[in-house]
Amino acid sequence: MRLGVLDVGSNTVHLLVVDAHRGAAPLPAYSHKTELRLAEHLDQDGRIADAGADELVAFISEAAELAEDKGCESVMAFATSALREAPNGEKVLARVRSESSVDLQVLSGVDEARLTFLAVRRWFGWSSGRLAVFDIGGGSLEIAAGSDEEPTVAVSAPLGAGRLTREGLTQDPPDKDEVRALRKRIRMEMAAVAGGVLRAGKPQRSVATSKTFRSLARICGAAPSDDGPYVPRSLHRSDLAEWTPKLIKMSSAERASLPGVSAGRASQLVAGALVADAVMDLFDLSALEVCPWALREGVILSELDQLQPR
Repeated sequence: MRLGVLDVGSNTVHLLVVDAHRGAAPLPAYSHKTELRLAEHLDQDGRIADAGADELVAFISEAAELAEDKGCESVMAFATSALREAPNGEKVLARVRSESSVDLQVLSGVDEARLTFLAVRRWFGWSSGRLAVFDIGGGSLEIAAGSDEEPTVAVSAPLGAGRLTREGLTQDPPDKDEVRALRKRIRMEMAAVAGGVLRAGKPQRSVATSKTFRSLARICGAAPSDDGPYVPRSLHRSDLAEWTPKLIKMSSAERASLPGVSAGRASQLVAGALVADAVMDLFDLSALEVCPWALREGVILSELDQLQPR
């Protein structure tokens, strides 16, 4: 069957069309996305401004038509922290449903962590044993760990690279005092959730997902995306420790010239690097393996699991 999954994140809105059936890996057939940066369309009260809502509705309407053109039997549409936290989120959701006929569902942070964990478990398999999974999004950091397909522990923290950049880094290149303050904030907030994850047991495999981790790994020497999803990729803490001071000294334009870094995400890379470094420090990890599957694939796999065998 052909399915569409529409992911409304804090940075990007992405339609992914896949050919899939129960018991098989979903195969990407078509991709359409835009860097809407919904989290930057917020007013002082955290409400999504009319301009942001207009762009969101327009893209979702376009994506729904594209999914129909590509022959999708259904479209699963979900949103993450930007809509989850906005005081007028429900109003925006109602407008999306009214004007695009797309039923956009808001995932909790725990559900994000749980579904991402499912995707990583399916990618690496049972031989991985106990998994720990880390995902840096635009608005939040998700962490999950466990030995089964359902994690034993799944948590979400407000440590997304976009959020931290907006709230903590006002200059380009960033001011050293702001960097120091942001580093302290990250480690304090992460320590608040790390204990529960660590008490659940030491992982046998530690994995990172998301564009931020992929970009950092590429900068630190991992294979380019053109080499395909099956090439092993890792982010080593020693490499990140060498690169982070360099990233801090660069402007966004200079970071955008690095391999694997898009112009739209370059401004968030310092915050992302600080979060990644804190993850590996507080969880005592020398490296993180990078998984090409993440939340979107987890949503697809969960949906397929609900289908009755034909």
